[in-house]
Amino acid sequence: MIPWLEIDSPFPDVEQALTEEQGAAGLLAAGADLSPERLLNAYQHGIFPWFSEGQPILWWSTDPRMVLKTANFKLSDSLKKRLNKSLKDPRWSFRFDTAFEQVMRHCAEPRKNQEGTWISEEIIAGYTALHQLGYAHSSEVWLDGELVGGAYGISLGRMFYGESMFAKVSDASKMALTQLVVFLRKHNVEMIDCQQETSHLASFGAKPITRQAFMQHVNQAIAQDRIQDWQALDLFSLKNYLQSVHPQSTERAEK
Repeated sequence: MIPWLEIDSPFPDVEQALTEEQGAAGLLAAGADLSPERLLNAYQHGIFPWFSEGQPILWWSTDPRMVLKTANFKLSDSLKKRLNKSLKDPRWSFRFDTAFEQVMRHCAEPRKNQEGTWISEEIIAGYTALHQLGYAHSSEVWLDGELVGGAYGISLGRMFYGESMFAKVSDASKMALTQLVVFLRKHNVEMIDCQQETSHLASFGAKPITRQAFMQHVNQAIAQDRIQDWQALDLFSLKNYLQSVHPQSTERAEK
C-alpha cells in the first residue's frame, strides 16, 4: 500500500517505493497536486510524476535509475551526417525556450503503437508554470520556420531531468537532444535523468545506476547555481563539438 498525499503532505522517503516483487517497481505515493512547489520538491528528492488520464497523480522513484552522462553521449554515423548537413543549411535553426508549450503538446501527440499519452492538460499546465519560473526548458529544432523536433525537461542547479522528445521529420528529436547535451556539457552538467530504462535511451549511451548513486549525484548537483542563460548555441559550437568529440566521422561527412 502506498501513501495518499494531501496538498500539504511531505513525500515519503524514496526508499519506501514499491519493488518489482510488489507489482509496481518505483511507485512511491499518490495524490497531492502538480503545483510548481510540489514539482520542484519532487525533483529535488529524485521523484517524478507519471500517470495516465483518469488516474490519480502517481509519484515514482525508480531503482535502478536510467541516466545519460553527458560525457558518454553517443551519436550514430547517420545522425552525425544529418547534423553536419543541417549546420550548413540556413533553413535549419536550433533554439531554446521559444515554444515550450508547443514542444510539450507535440510530445503529447499519439505515437505509433501507443494508446493515449501521460502528458495530460494537467501535466502541461504544471510544467508550463515551471517554465515561466525558469525551471523547465525546451530544446528545439526548426526547419523553414516550422518546429519539427524538440525535447523538454527540468533544470535544477547543475542537474537536468529529461521528460520527453518528439520529431516531425527524421532525426529531429535526436538533433534537439544533441543540442541539449552540448549546452549542458558547456555548463558543467554531468548527468541527464532519463527516469526509466529503454533500449532507445541506451542507444544514446544512457545506463542504469542505483537509486543511491543517483541521489548522491542529485544532492551534489542541485546545490550548485542554476543555469541562467539558456541562449541558443551558435552553429559553430555545435560543429566544434562534432569535430572535437567525433573528428573522424565529421571529416567523412564533410567530404
